[in-house]
Amino acid sequence: MKKLIYTLGAIMLMTTACTTKQQTTGIDLANLDTTAVPQNDFYQFACGGWMEANPLTPEYARFGSFDKLGLTNLEQVNGLIQEIADKAKSGETKVERGSIEQKIGDIYNLAMDTARRDQEGIAPVQQTLHEIAAISNREDLSKILGGAMDYQLWAMYVDADARNSSMNILNEYQAGFSLGEKEYYLDTDEQTTSIRNAYVAYVEKMFGLFGFENAAEKAQTVLRMETRLAKAAYSNVELRDPQRNYNKMSVADLQALVPQVDWKAYFGALGVELDSLSIGQIPHLQEAGKMLADEPLEDLKTLFSWQVIEGASSFLTTEIYMTSFDFYGKVLSGREEPSPLWKRAVGIVNGTLGEAVGQMYVRKYFPEENKERMLALVHNLQKALGIRIENLEWMSRETKDKALEKLNAMTIKIGYPDTWRDYSKLDINAEDTYYANLQRAAKFEQEYSLSFLGKPVDKAKWYMTPQTVNAYYNPSSNEICFPAGILQYPFFDMSADDAFNYGAIGVVIGHEMTHGFDDQGCQFDKDGNMANWWTAEDKAAFDARTKVMEEAFNKIEVAPGVHANGAFTLGENIADHGGLQVSYLAFTLNEEAKAEKDRLQTRDGFTPAQRFFLAYANVWAGNIRPEEILNRTKSDPHSLGRWRVNGALPQINAWYEAWNVTPESPMYVAPENRVSIW
Repeated sequence: MKKLIYTLGAIMLMTTACTTKQQTTGIDLANLDTTAVPQNDFYQFACGGWMEANPLTPEYARFGSFDKLGLTNLEQVNGLIQEIADKAKSGETKVERGSIEQKIGDIYNLAMDTARRDQEGIAPVQQTLHEIAAISNREDLSKILGGAMDYQLWAMYVDADARNSSMNILNEYQAGFSLGEKEYYLDTDEQTTSIRNAYVAYVEKMFGLFGFENAAEKAQTVLRMETRLAKAAYSNVELRDPQRNYNKMSVADLQALVPQVDWKAYFGALGVELDSLSIGQIPHLQEAGKMLADEPLEDLKTLFSWQVIEGASSFLTTEIYMTSFDFYGKVLSGREEPSPLWKRAVGIVNGTLGEAVGQMYVRKYFPEENKERMLALVHNLQKALGIRIENLEWMSRETKDKALEKLNAMTIKIGYPDTWRDYSKLDINAEDTYYANLQRAAKFEQEYSLSFLGKPVDKAKWYMTPQTVNAYYNPSSNEICFPAGILQYPFFDMSADDAFNYGAIGVVIGHEMTHGFDDQGCQFDKDGNMANWWTAEDKAAFDARTKVMEEAFNKIEVAPGVHANGAFTLGENIADHGGLQVSYLAFTLNEEAKAEKDRLQTRDGFTPAQRFFLAYANVWAGNIRPEEILNRTKSDPHSLGRWRVNGALPQINAWYEAWNVTPESPMYVAPENRVSIW
């Protein structure tokens, strides 16, 4: 499933948070590496001390400020869950059957019970594998795929209609290849080839663990068929084009486009009635249809069986889990050990009953005054972005008015939803296997999504849980959302000065606002409809300026011989740039209301302007393994942490002034070559 929202950073499984009393207020001098020259390598100067104090442990492929906040507070969330789980485990009468407490406690305890899973072996998935083996003719495939939860060649989900954002529509999205990025199947460099060979060996081993004969042959079949799907799939850069990925059509037109599928039978098995839908990636879906018609039935069954095995690998025996980790954890990311079991268990609870956990979380850990100060910050940032739009020399009055309308129409969500989700129909039963419970949870999520089909969009719906350490912009509703989890140090500190908070959470706010005006967001109007509100001349000027950003990041060498993908990361880089520009203006306007001595006051030897940029850099402090650098360069639309600092700041005039950066600095970019957009 692909929901078009733009986040601050890559969302990590089990990344949750709570507000606890911090030892540090504002800038922590221990984070610095004072042996580094800030004008030569600002990231090392601002974050070198943090990196030395937080070395990578075997569990992590990347560990940064996001992860540290998540790790510290994950323990607090675990405490909330553990108390309930202990009651559920002991059989206390206080835990009522069907209650949220029972569901949270039982799914957590099932996740923790590896001994039971080791005893059950592969039995929980045997029925599904037998059903696949029993498929005897192609005519049944459309109906089978429509009703399948464990295997697919494409995905279906409900979301706002991109051209009629007040109504929900069914959307199709490419799927069916386990490595996710098409480059893993097609690139021929040594590192990618090595990963692909390791993947085939992994698939072979897994087929063997599940008792299949001819495991090596089946692994080659999986690679061949997934490669076929990957060749037809859009690249990550192509997926960033909203126009290209919106293809609304009637079911009759879909039947003509992909005649190999009986769509009436498919949608009937899916349990939906509809007249039209949007197809995301037409070439991929057409290729999937052809595969259903021309691939040997046994090969299709092999691929479906692999998808079941792959999907179940984290929820069965320890041996199966570790085999999966050896590939995805070690080979792809360079991790040495999996996360402790309790962290994985909390992640499952968050993924299954996220808003129920979030309700407990905000009740205990989220002060209302945090929400009030955030609202004030957001409004200050809105004013600053409005000023910057008004002052744009390259944009006409006509387009400026449309941009300001969109900015002023932006919905702001902070902390947690006003109405909590109902989990009463989710059946969690400790007598069933862990896998069976998770299958019911997946079915519950599917039915929840499909329940919105053909109905007006619920503008109050949240797409992150309150405990998530992240933020997002949703173009279809023109909204910015800041969950409670991110509203704490090092992003937000009630005790810190404005320089710190505007440099950290202020830039986060500006980042999400700017997503409404990045290369994708700018294609949606104030109501969230994909509609042009630009004059042709202004859009051409905008595209020329974003091209400067794209080319600047293309020049960055993230590893020997490997460069950043400026087109893939363009939206996030524009948002970082806009966030810095807008928040710094808001900070200076706020500072101007103070006495002169306060504006110029230094703390710990740093001016307010310098503290602003130090706070920003500390948000992206982190260590990362070489394997993960390559993995994220292929798969993550966000630039790596180092380059969200050293790649972004040389484009900001105020940074040069604050740190006295001269042409002799290796980070210096001549003014005429700097990015200038919002």
